[in-house]
Amino acid sequence: MQQSEMAIKEHASELATPELSSRHIDITIVVPLMNEQESVRILFERIQAQINQLGKSYEIIFVDDGSTDKTFEVLKALHEENPGVVRVVRFRRNFGKTPGLVAGFERARGDVVFTMDGDLQDDPQEIPRYLEKLDEGYDLVTGWKFPRLDPISKTFPSRIFNGMVSQLTGVHLHDINCGFKAYRREVIEDPHLKLYGDFHRFIPVIAQSRGFRVAEIKVTHHPRQFGVSKFGAKRFAQGLIDLMNILFLTTFLRRPLRLFAPLGFWSFVLGVLIDLFIVLRSYFWIHEPIHQQPMLFVGILLMIFGVQFFLAGLQSEMIRHYAFQRDEEYSIRQELV
Repeated sequence: MQQSEMAIKEHASELATPELSSRHIDITIVVPLMNEQESVRILFERIQAQINQLGKSYEIIFVDDGSTDKTFEVLKALHEENPGVVRVVRFRRNFGKTPGLVAGFERARGDVVFTMDGDLQDDPQEIPRYLEKLDEGYDLVTGWKFPRLDPISKTFPSRIFNGMVSQLTGVHLHDINCGFKAYRREVIEDPHLKLYGDFHRFIPVIAQSRGFRVAEIKVTHHPRQFGVSKFGAKRFAQGLIDLMNILFLTTFLRRPLRLFAPLGFWSFVLGVLIDLFIVLRSYFWIHEPIHQQPMLFVGILLMIFGVQFFLAGLQSEMIRHYAFQRDEEYSIRQELV
C-alpha cells in the first residue's frame, strides 16, 4: 500500500513539474518486460548511447509486468539516476504484453514511439534506420529479425503464423510478432486502435485497415543472454484465435451480413442437396428407409445452421446500425481549411 501511494505521489509530482510536462520529446521508447533483472541496465545503456548520438530528446518508459525477481529494484535505481528520462510503471501482477504496451502508449510524449523487448535481442543501433524509413512517409515500421537466432521451437510456429496472417489479412510481413517497432504519434493516438487481449501482435493489421502506411525492415537479432523465453505453445494457439478475431474486426465488422449471408446460403444449399440426394437414392436405387440414413440428419442440421447464420448476420447488422458512429467510418490524414 505504501509503495502504491509513493508511486501515485511520484507520478503526480512529475505531472506537476512544468519542465517535464511541457518539454518537447522527440522519441519515446516503451519497453514492457518481466523478470529481466540482468538485461534491463544493459539495455538502457545501449539505448542511451545510441539516441545521444542522434542528438534527440527522448524518454524511456519501462513497464514492469509483474516481475518476481529484482527487475523493479534495478528500474527504480535507473529512474533515480536518470530523472526526466526513465519512467517506470509497475503492474501488480503479470497482465501480458498488450496491457504493458497500452500503459506505455498512454504515457508516451514523443513524436515517434518505439517499442522494444527487454531481453537484449533487439539492437538499439537499428533506431536510425527506423527513423529513415519513417521519413520516407510511412506511419509504422516493424522489424524483421533476419537471421533470427531463436530455437526452432519458436521459429517454426512463428513462420506458420506469419504466413497465415499474410494470406488472410493482406498485410504481407515476414515477422509480425517482432516487438521492435516504430510508430508515428498519430498511430497510437488513433481512437480506434483498441488493444486488448493479445492484439499487440496485430497492430500493423489494425493500422493498415485504418489507412496508415506500414513498412518492414530487416534488423539485427541477438540470441537471448539472460533469463528464459515467455513464448510457448499456449501463446501460439491463442494467436490463432486472435487472428480469426482480428480478421473479422478489420474485414467484416462494418458489413457483418457479408460474412454471415454467404455462410448461411451455402450451408442451407448444401443441406438441401444432401437431403435431396438421400431421398432420390432411397426411392430409385437402394430402397432403404430414409430415417435409417445418417446423412439425412446431416443435411437437416446444415439447413438449420444456414438459417441461423443468416439470422446472426441480420442481428449483427441491427447492432451495427444502432452502434453507428460517423467518425469510425474513415481516418483523416490531413485537412486543409
